[in-house]
Amino acid sequence: MKRITLIATLLVATIAFAGETISRGAAIAKDAQAVPLTTVLASPAEYTKTPVVVEGVVTNACERKGCWMQLKPVDGDQNVRVTFKDYGFFVPLDSKGMKARAEGVTTVKKLSKQEADHLEEEGAKLKRNEDGSAIEVSFVANGVELTK
Repeated sequence: MKRITLIATLLVATIAFAGETISRGAAIAKDAQAVPLTTVLASPAEYTKTPVVVEGVVTNACERKGCWMQLKPVDGDQNVRVTFKDYGFFVPLDSKGMKARAEGVTTVKKLSKQEADHLEEEGAKLKRNEDGSAIEVSFVANGVELTK
Protein backbone atom coordinates (compact mmCIF):
# COMPACT_ATOMS: atom_id res chain seq x y z
CA MET A 1 0.00 0.00 0.00
CA LYS A 2 2.84 2.40 0.85
CA ARG A 3 4.39 1.67 -2.54
CA ILE A 4 1.14 2.53 -4.39
CA THR A 5 0.81 5.76 -2.41
CA LEU A 6 4.41 6.69 -3.23
CA ILE A 7 3.94 5.95 -6.94
CA ALA A 8 0.72 7.98 -7.02
CA THR A 9 2.41 10.90 -5.28
CA LEU A 10 5.34 10.84 -7.72
CA LEU A 11 2.96 10.66 -10.68
CA VAL A 12 0.96 13.66 -9.47
CA ALA A 13 4.17 15.63 -8.84
CA THR A 14 5.50 14.79 -12.31
CA ILE A 15 2.27 15.90 -13.98
CA ALA A 16 2.18 19.10 -11.92
CA PHE A 17 5.71 20.13 -12.97
CA ALA A 18 5.51 18.88 -16.58
CA GLY A 19 3.69 22.02 -17.74
CA GLU A 20 5.69 24.41 -15.57
CA THR A 21 6.15 27.84 -17.17
CA ILE A 22 9.42 29.69 -16.75
CA SER A 23 9.00 33.45 -17.21
CA ARG A 24 11.78 35.94 -17.86
CA GLY A 25 11.60 39.70 -18.44
CA ALA A 26 8.30 41.58 -18.71
CA ALA A 27 5.08 39.64 -18.33
CA ILE A 28 3.29 38.68 -21.55
CA ALA A 29 -0.42 39.45 -21.41
CA LYS A 30 -2.40 36.21 -21.22
CA ASP A 31 -4.78 37.47 -23.93
CA ALA A 32 -1.98 38.69 -26.23
CA GLN A 33 -2.60 37.46 -29.76
CA ALA A 34 0.35 35.76 -31.37
CA VAL A 35 1.49 36.50 -34.92
CA PRO A 36 2.76 33.33 -36.59
CA LEU A 37 6.56 33.33 -36.53
CA THR A 38 6.59 32.34 -40.21
CA THR A 39 4.64 35.55 -40.98
CA VAL A 40 7.10 37.67 -38.99
CA LEU A 41 10.07 36.03 -40.73
CA ALA A 42 8.50 36.55 -44.18
CA SER A 43 8.18 40.33 -43.59
CA PRO A 44 10.49 41.26 -40.71
CA ALA A 45 10.50 44.99 -41.53
CA GLU A 46 6.76 45.15 -40.71
CA TYR A 47 7.44 44.09 -37.11
CA THR A 48 10.30 46.42 -36.12
CA LYS A 49 8.27 49.07 -34.27
CA THR A 50 5.19 47.53 -32.63
CA PRO A 51 5.75 44.55 -30.31
CA VAL A 52 4.12 41.26 -31.25
CA VAL A 53 3.98 37.84 -29.62
CA VAL A 54 5.56 34.90 -31.43
CA GLU A 55 5.55 31.24 -30.50
CA GLY A 56 7.85 28.37 -31.37
CA VAL A 57 10.29 25.75 -30.15
CA VAL A 58 13.75 26.55 -28.81
CA THR A 59 16.30 24.89 -31.10
CA ASN A 60 19.42 26.36 -29.46
CA ALA A 61 20.38 28.62 -26.59
CA CYS A 62 23.60 30.38 -25.71
CA GLU A 63 25.74 27.68 -24.13
CA ARG A 64 27.66 30.14 -21.96
CA LYS A 65 25.04 32.33 -20.26
CA GLY A 66 21.63 31.86 -21.86
CA CYS A 67 21.82 35.39 -23.31
CA TRP A 68 20.01 34.37 -26.54
CA MET A 69 18.00 31.50 -27.96
CA GLN A 70 17.06 30.37 -31.44
CA LEU A 71 13.37 29.87 -32.03
CA LYS A 72 11.79 27.78 -34.79
CA PRO A 73 8.14 27.88 -35.76
CA VAL A 74 6.33 24.66 -34.94
CA ASP A 75 5.39 24.34 -38.62
CA GLY A 76 8.54 25.70 -40.29
CA ASP A 77 12.27 25.27 -40.72
CA GLN A 78 13.65 28.80 -40.44
CA ASN A 79 15.14 29.85 -37.08
CA VAL A 80 15.26 33.32 -35.60
CA ARG A 81 17.75 34.31 -32.91
CA VAL A 82 15.97 35.88 -29.95
CA THR A 83 17.90 38.31 -27.78
CA PHE A 84 16.63 39.99 -24.65
CA LYS A 85 15.93 43.72 -24.36
CA ASP A 86 18.82 45.66 -22.82
CA TYR A 87 20.55 42.34 -22.00
CA GLY A 88 18.10 42.40 -19.10
CA PHE A 89 17.43 38.69 -18.59
CA PHE A 90 18.62 35.25 -19.67
CA VAL A 91 17.02 31.86 -20.36
CA PRO A 92 18.11 28.57 -18.77
CA LEU A 93 21.04 26.91 -20.52
CA ASP A 94 18.94 23.76 -20.90
CA SER A 95 15.99 25.44 -22.62
CA LYS A 96 16.58 23.63 -25.93
CA GLY A 97 13.40 21.76 -26.87
CA MET A 98 11.09 23.91 -24.75
CA LYS A 99 8.07 25.67 -26.21
CA ALA A 100 8.43 29.44 -26.09
CA ARG A 101 6.29 32.57 -26.29
CA ALA A 102 8.14 35.84 -26.71
CA GLU A 103 6.93 39.42 -27.00
CA GLY A 104 9.07 41.97 -28.82
CA VAL A 105 10.18 43.40 -32.17
CA THR A 106 12.35 42.26 -35.07
CA THR A 107 15.67 43.70 -36.18
CA VAL A 108 17.62 43.10 -39.36
CA LYS A 109 21.36 43.70 -39.36
CA LYS A 110 24.58 42.60 -40.93
CA LEU A 111 26.89 40.70 -38.59
CA SER A 112 30.62 41.06 -39.15
CA LYS A 113 32.69 37.90 -39.53
CA GLN A 114 33.88 38.37 -35.93
CA GLU A 115 30.32 38.73 -34.60
CA ALA A 116 29.19 35.66 -36.57
CA ASP A 117 32.23 33.68 -35.33
CA HIS A 118 31.40 34.64 -31.73
CA LEU A 119 27.77 33.52 -32.06
CA GLU A 120 28.74 30.22 -33.64
CA GLU A 121 31.22 29.61 -30.79
CA GLU A 122 28.21 29.94 -28.44
CA GLY A 123 26.22 27.41 -30.46
CA ALA A 124 24.27 29.56 -32.97
CA LYS A 125 23.53 28.28 -36.47
CA LEU A 126 24.00 31.02 -39.10
CA LYS A 127 23.95 31.28 -42.88
CA ARG A 128 27.24 32.90 -43.81
CA ASN A 129 28.12 35.13 -46.76
CA GLU A 130 31.31 34.43 -48.72
CA ASP A 131 33.24 36.94 -46.61
CA GLY A 132 32.15 35.23 -43.36
CA SER A 133 29.60 37.91 -42.44
CA ALA A 134 25.89 37.13 -42.10
CA ILE A 135 22.61 39.00 -42.53
CA GLU A 136 20.56 38.24 -39.47
CA VAL A 137 16.88 38.69 -38.77
CA SER A 138 16.57 38.60 -35.01
CA PHE A 139 13.85 39.17 -32.45
CA VAL A 140 14.42 41.40 -29.42
CA ALA A 141 12.14 40.16 -26.65
CA ASN A 142 10.77 42.19 -23.75
CA GLY A 143 9.55 39.02 -22.10
CA VAL A 144 9.67 35.26 -22.62
CA GLU A 145 7.66 32.30 -21.34
CA LEU A 146 9.15 28.80 -21.64
CA THR A 147 7.21 25.58 -21.13
CA LYS A 148 8.70 22.10 -20.88
